Amino acid sequence: MRKLFLIAACSMNFAFIDAQKHAFLEPPKFNDADLSRQKSTLDENAPAEILYKSLHFSIDTNTGNLVKQAFYRVKIYDKDKAEEWLNLEIPLLQRGSDQETISKIKAFTYNLENGISVATKVDKSSKYKSKESKYFSITKFAFPNVKNGSVIEYQYEVNSPFLFVIPEIMIETDTPSLYTEYVLDSPSNISYSVNYTGSLNPKYREVEERTMYGTNYRTYRFGYENLKGFKTEKFVSNDDNYRTKISAELHSTNFRELKLYSSSWEQIKERLYENEDFGDELKKTRLAKENMPAGISGITNEIDKANAIFNYVKNTFTWNKDRGLYVEDGIKKMIETKTGNAAEINLFLVMLLREAGIKADPLTISTVNHGLINIASPNVNNMNFVIAAIQTKDGFHLYDATSKQSSIDQLPPRDWNQYGILISKDKVQQLSMVNAKTSFTYLTAEAKINADGSVSGTYSDKDTGTYAMFAKENYDDNADKYKKQYKENFSIDFTDIDSKVLENGDFESTMKFSSDNLIDRIGKKMIINPMLFLNKNSNEFDQTEERKYLIDFISPFTRIKKIVFEIPEGYAVEEMPKSKKIVTDDKEIEYSYIVEQKGNKIEVVSTTKILSPNYPKEYYPAFKQIWGVASKQENQVISLVKKS
Repeated sequence: MRKLFLIAACSMNFAFIDAQKHAFLEPPKFNDADLSRQKSTLDENAPAEILYKSLHFSIDTNTGNLVKQAFYRVKIYDKDKAEEWLNLEIPLLQRGSDQETISKIKAFTYNLENGISVATKVDKSSKYKSKESKYFSITKFAFPNVKNGSVIEYQYEVNSPFLFVIPEIMIETDTPSLYTEYVLDSPSNISYSVNYTGSLNPKYREVEERTMYGTNYRTYRFGYENLKGFKTEKFVSNDDNYRTKISAELHSTNFRELKLYSSSWEQIKERLYENEDFGDELKKTRLAKENMPAGISGITNEIDKANAIFNYVKNTFTWNKDRGLYVEDGIKKMIETKTGNAAEINLFLVMLLREAGIKADPLTISTVNHGLINIASPNVNNMNFVIAAIQTKDGFHLYDATSKQSSIDQLPPRDWNQYGILISKDKVQQLSMVNAKTSFTYLTAEAKINADGSVSGTYSDKDTGTYAMFAKENYDDNADKYKKQYKENFSIDFTDIDSKVLENGDFESTMKFSSDNLIDRIGKKMIINPMLFLNKNSNEFDQTEERKYLIDFISPFTRIKKIVFEIPEGYAVEEMPKSKKIVTDDKEIEYSYIVEQKGNKIEVVSTTKILSPNYPKEYYPAFKQIWGVASKQENQVISLVKKS
């Protein structure tokens, strides 16, 4: 990944050559011919295509506000697969009395009717505003009359008093784009640091001083043509980390005197400890004294004491799913209601740990879907979550009390994002976050072959550690969908599905099953795959082009499939599959397949072991080979012949 940091106040000669003259901020007139397009010229299978996309950020010298202007024109080829374009959401920030406002919204759906272009305007009644949190509201509207072949077009303007951070713009999206542009215009006495991440270079670029709006401005202009949709890869936690994108942060102002705004991590720490919704809350030590769980003072072992406090917090308080570094209603209110956001729960955990004499501090992180923290460009907006860290003689240990299944150094999947920033009272430091605890998956089937050739039995799917938390999140999102996955994935009739968290935090689903399709009868023989429905019938490492990105499993893992079934009375085994074991030279990846006959039962155990949470892309061929071996092994069959 290439990272380029541009400082507005500095010379740009090292980064840019003479720009090819190009007209920015001039959307082409609507062309009826766009309605006749049958498929994307960049990707014939694309459900949508961006015809024109313009994001323009400028500082209004009259008001001192940031003005964000957006213009989109998008062709819809398959509306059922282009749902992301059919509804628009525009987030608006509010802090205290300062808030962003939206205006100049224009939105249309264009269709070709009887050879004539017809525009349908988005009606005011389809627009509405929702309050997401005390800091954010979202203006939403839906496009009417969208069909296959429609073109949607919209533009709007957001007026913002918040100059410090200009929103990150994704240049490289899943949707192919004929043209995308990014423009930042800032008065010469207001300088921004521009962060350009990714591998794509703009076809048109201008970084220069020029007179605009009656004053001197510094302008950044990037134009891209014929961008193909971003190609995702399997086993990537957040592919946004690899896409080309642009963001900007206020570097300095120079009115009567030069004032620097670019932060160091040390300055961010100071501001957080001075903030009423972070540091001031941590000062409320009386709340920790009054709410210390009973028996803590009698625990002498430091880790045992920390674990006891952690268990009290995670079992007593419930996370309301709100993220962020700052408390919303305050820790005192959380203690009363037993519900709070991430900061309220985990900052209270820090307070209790400190009160108990344990060296504890907040660890600010960016969750996986929020992207990586840019260590080289310190900014509080890089982070969106806070957990707790303690330091003992054997190093740091991490806690996140927002998850009921969590334990020491066993964090929810969302937390594992390479590193965090430790905000201690005396210093700030970067902590590497490596998920070293192995997650286990146990897939167990016990079956019987019935006289009519059907197979029935019981099946359990149990996950531990990080994978158990991941399973619980999916279950909580949609329990019915979670249960339906078993039938959809295996084409088996499952009944009596029971999914739950066990006392130790594991997540298990148990069920009964039956199938008429697992056995082939040929004369007196029964042919059956002893893996039943658990055979690996495809290689997930099936990428034909060269791997580009890190291979991420979130957690080291061991997956054990164990199947036991009875040989039908009157039958004998004629042919057994061959067992096999394969392991890489560095012992990082291991696979084994063992099948045995034990009396009147066949037992097969398939084990996959992965020792690290992630691997460099160079490991891809090894994974591809081993997954291929596993697929071949698990598709062997047993031949049962009827005794004469």
